[in-house]
Amino acid sequence: MQHMRKTDPQAREGAFDFLREHADAYAGELIGEFAAEADDDLRCRLLELIAEARAPEALGVFRDQLESPDESLRFWAVRGLEMLDSRAAEQVLERARDDGWIA
Repeated sequence: MQHMRKTDPQAREGAFDFLREHADAYAGELIGEFAAEADDDLRCRLLELIAEARAPEALGVFRDQLESPDESLRFWAVRGLEMLDSRAAEQVLERARDDGWIA
């Protein structure tokens, strides 16, 4: 995570690529970092990594972000729920559609 906060774009991308390849091993840490992160761009990238992890414990994170005013976070929340491919995730998506949060 330290490398994802660097100002050097190449270092940030390298860290992101590494974490994307190993997201499943770091799912808990990524969820914790997402909850504590204030930078909008980094939050979006963390949510993308959490989606790549396909961790069932991320269900609540994705559900909460469906109501985000940030369109990028909503996009990755939907994608994360789709990638979970579980009945619980499908129910969250159905409810969000019924409530008008997503199309």
